[in-house]
Amino acid sequence: MAKRSRLSDDLQVISGIIDQVDHFTKQRFRALDLQVETKPDFTPVTDADRGAEKIIRNMLGKYRTRDAIFGEEEGESSGYSNRRWIIDPIDSTKNFVRGVPVWATLVGLEEDGEMVLGMVSAPALHRRWWAVKGLGAYTGRSWTTAQPLQVSRVNRIEDASLSYSSLQGWQERNQLRAFLRLAQAAWRTRAYGDFWSYMLVAEGAVDIATEPELELYDMAALVPILTEAGGQFTDLEGNPGPYGRCALATNGILHADALEVLHSVRDND
Repeated sequence: MAKRSRLSDDLQVISGIIDQVDHFTKQRFRALDLQVETKPDFTPVTDADRGAEKIIRNMLGKYRTRDAIFGEEEGESSGYSNRRWIIDPIDSTKNFVRGVPVWATLVGLEEDGEMVLGMVSAPALHRRWWAVKGLGAYTGRSWTTAQPLQVSRVNRIEDASLSYSSLQGWQERNQLRAFLRLAQAAWRTRAYGDFWSYMLVAEGAVDIATEPELELYDMAALVPILTEAGGQFTDLEGNPGPYGRCALATNGILHADALEVLHSVRDND
């Protein structure tokens, strides 16, 4: 109970921090003076990404002084506890740059190597999702109006809705044929992409979401939300958690079948 109470306090703290971040990122979204650069990995970064991460780091440094922090833009800051905050200041920066409102700030809390808290805030969509291990997953703009999240009960891939981001990564993994086999077997496919795919799985609106190339900060916040909503989150080998640089998230019922299809054929077979 003490641990859950502490995590509830953590949730309150990060919620207040994200309120400030949302105010900042909304001001920078579609700003005429938005500064955009290209990182060494050829992905874009904006002054909004860097500013959002700075706000989170500064506030966590004030309220959670002993904890480590790992963020997309500034890397790892060591701590003195068994806890680490993992930050993606703006997930889907390409959407942010192009004026597409599907982007979000992602913050997860890892304790003893396990993701125990996650918050995803998409202010341009007026949406927020969060979860604490053992306390459920919710969505809403306030605590009083929050609604619990629950994955779907779809039990056949032929009846499932599948979301993905792109095809290129599957080709690089030598699994494009397998992914297309899964997509063709599914009832419906849409490229909602990035955090949005996984939140839709948590809501029960989508049944399977998968990506072949991801970083820890892309996934950390998603795991508690998916699992507390009753779903399953693994890498493409079936290992649970956000540590495998790829992801498969499902309602749990479909997980084994989806993994089987994704491993049913290789592009060079």
